[in-house]
Amino acid sequence: MTKTVCVIGAGSSGLVALKNLRQAGFDAVAYERHDEVGGNWCFGGPGSRVYASTHTISSKPFTQYPDFPMPDEWPDYPHHSRLREYFQRYAEHFRLLDHVRFGHEVTSAVPDGGGWSVTVKGKVPKHFDALVVANGHNWHPKMPEYPGLAEFSGKVLHSAAYKGPDVLRGQRVLVVGAGNTGCDIAVEAAQHAEAVWHSTRRGYWYVPKYILGKPSDQIADALIGLRLPKPVRRLMTKLTLLATVGLPQRAGLPKPDHALFETHPIVNSLLTYYVGHGGIKPVPDVERFEGSTVVLSDGQRVDVDLVVLATGYLLRVPFLDPALLAWDGEAHTKPKLYQHVFSPAHETLFVAGLIQPDSGQFALVHWQTAAIASYLRARDRSPSRAAAFRRTVVQQADRRWTGGQDYVKSTRHHFEVAHQHYLRGLQSTIDALGAA
Repeated sequence: MTKTVCVIGAGSSGLVALKNLRQAGFDAVAYERHDEVGGNWCFGGPGSRVYASTHTISSKPFTQYPDFPMPDEWPDYPHHSRLREYFQRYAEHFRLLDHVRFGHEVTSAVPDGGGWSVTVKGKVPKHFDALVVANGHNWHPKMPEYPGLAEFSGKVLHSAAYKGPDVLRGQRVLVVGAGNTGCDIAVEAAQHAEAVWHSTRRGYWYVPKYILGKPSDQIADALIGLRLPKPVRRLMTKLTLLATVGLPQRAGLPKPDHALFETHPIVNSLLTYYVGHGGIKPVPDVERFEGSTVVLSDGQRVDVDLVVLATGYLLRVPFLDPALLAWDGEAHTKPKLYQHVFSPAHETLFVAGLIQPDSGQFALVHWQTAAIASYLRARDRSPSRAAAFRRTVVQQADRRWTGGQDYVKSTRHHFEVAHQHYLRGLQSTIDALGAA
């Protein structure tokens, strides 16, 4: 019988896992290595990767947990300080703080009979019946390997260490990377730096935060909900973008080399503005570094003082044998987990939050962890249902939840999900197992 569950991490995913497991009657505890809840959203904390100007890129209805709405007076796109407050309120409302062990860094989690032996730094191992990994996947920087980078005479900074515009002032800045963070930093550099170049490997589609006076993700969700054929939805979205921000190449940005929906959404209303006003110069990929000079793939040479590498993150689970996640631990591969949650290699091992959705994440993780609770309860109350589900986990661990969409091949898209398709999948899991 499953009684005790260890949740590793008390950020946005670990908190909701702790709440849903305890509500289902399990004796769940969260081990958090830092001194407060909220994880990545605790600006200035040792585990945070947000910067001073960070706001959500999903609007409030798609950001909040379904059973804990954000205050009506909060803006459409809350600042990181609001998120920090939100997680604290959530933990207090559901009385979770007494079940979080702060300052507990997990160094090892190994199978122990049918359960787990979990070791915290400086403490003796403790046994749990089940394990939920919620340590996040946006904290270990992905560092590119450019020839000459180590000898570059200027300063190199990964976006993980970027906290605000002070480092940009008066500098000639090259920002590498066209994800949401790279675009944000390029815009801040346009406001504070002497000169700004923005290097990308390809052209992208840029979505403004508002369309027709509404947050753009709400418009996109309504289109998806109509169940229109993908070509029709793509055409409607393209016409909308043409009417609002225009073609990227019209603003001076590279022409996209892929169709709409084939990369993770880049939501930014200001990049095209600053490119169009000459504040940001788009340039191609970096080829090599020579002293203080950056040589680009088209032969251009630019002299810069500061390079900001907004090149993303790689998954790391340092306390766990990657084979338990059906993974070889290599950067170019990914764990094989059914619904990005259930391990085919161990029936009481789960991962929460290992998704990159086309919408907000917190609500999806709520239902992920509700599904975990349903499965653990079914193991005790309906073994036949649990066994049938385990067969699905093993047989369909590679199943994708992208709504039939093929994404550009990149580690950035390892965990990409289409939120409506994914939610239907989680609902099917809960229905098959029975609500906890």
